Amino acid sequence: MTTLLEFREKMKIFLGKYDIYIIPVMKFLLALTAFLMINGNVGFMERAKNPAISLILALMCSFLPVNLIAVFGGILILAHAYALSLEFFGIAFVVILLMVLLFFRTAPQYGYLLILTPLAFVLKVPYIVPLAVGLMGTPAAAVPVAFGTIVYYLLHYMKLNTAMLGDTESESMKEKITYLIDNVVRNREMMLMAAAFALTILIVYVVRRMSIDYAWSIAIGTGAVVDLVILLLGGMVMNVSLKILPILLGSIVSAGLALLLQLTVFSMDYSRTEYVQFEDDEYYYYVKAVPKLTIAVPEKRVKKISPQKKQQGTMKKKTVSAKKPAEHRHTEPRERARR
Repeated sequence: MTTLLEFREKMKIFLGKYDIYIIPVMKFLLALTAFLMINGNVGFMERAKNPAISLILALMCSFLPVNLIAVFGGILILAHAYALSLEFFGIAFVVILLMVLLFFRTAPQYGYLLILTPLAFVLKVPYIVPLAVGLMGTPAAAVPVAFGTIVYYLLHYMKLNTAMLGDTESESMKEKITYLIDNVVRNREMMLMAAAFALTILIVYVVRRMSIDYAWSIAIGTGAVVDLVILLLGGMVMNVSLKILPILLGSIVSAGLALLLQLTVFSMDYSRTEYVQFEDDEYYYYVKAVPKLTIAVPEKRVKKISPQKKQQGTMKKKTVSAKKPAEHRHTEPRERARR
């Protein structure tokens, strides 16, 4: 625990000193990972699939606001959808346009969640997203998390139905659009996941703001259980076939990661809780004060010795050693005279 707190304090100091360089690098890595993930899963347009395009876009995003990473990602998805199927491009364009308009209207400060949520699905740890966002965000963050879930299922559908979407002779345009609306827009698994994540964020947010001891730990456990229950019950009601074992293991792993996040970000010492009461002209206040767990990072002091000081020190030693024989020479005749 002490080692973890020391690491946290050192990271704070490091980020405070070099944030002007770290933030652009982090945005570059996030954008590059997102663009490469899109090209790796649905890379149907050869020009847009070129790694140089992804590198140039990531370099641009490193100096631009985070929300533009999501905008460039949406444009890249639409380019690949256009190369695959004109009908799918039309549906994807409407869906992405509605998401962007609603997102910038409700929660523009959480643009990075539109990128991190699909990445969490790809990494097989999507259940960490609602827990972490509920701990560190606000209820408005449920909107970009739900939209990020929709983006993942959109890409997943493109990847699984490449042959059907690319076939231009089997069905008419009207039949294909109807089929796509039923399977893309009305995807029950996608709707269930988005609703479960949004409700989990709200519950975790409410619980961790309660005035109780270990509120964050209780919020993590409650959120993991609620997310699991919503998915299982919702799957039964909506007739969605979900794999129970991956969901259970994913919830446990996500709860463990959320606890680690709590230790590194929000550590409280409930053994030293204090209750304070005071009043003013209009109100009487009851305040509960819980100190944070902090640790002093030992500072390393390096004493520098310049070459001039070294030379002065050696010169002093030489003069002292030169004086000592002289004193002996002068004292010998005096002692003889006294004798």
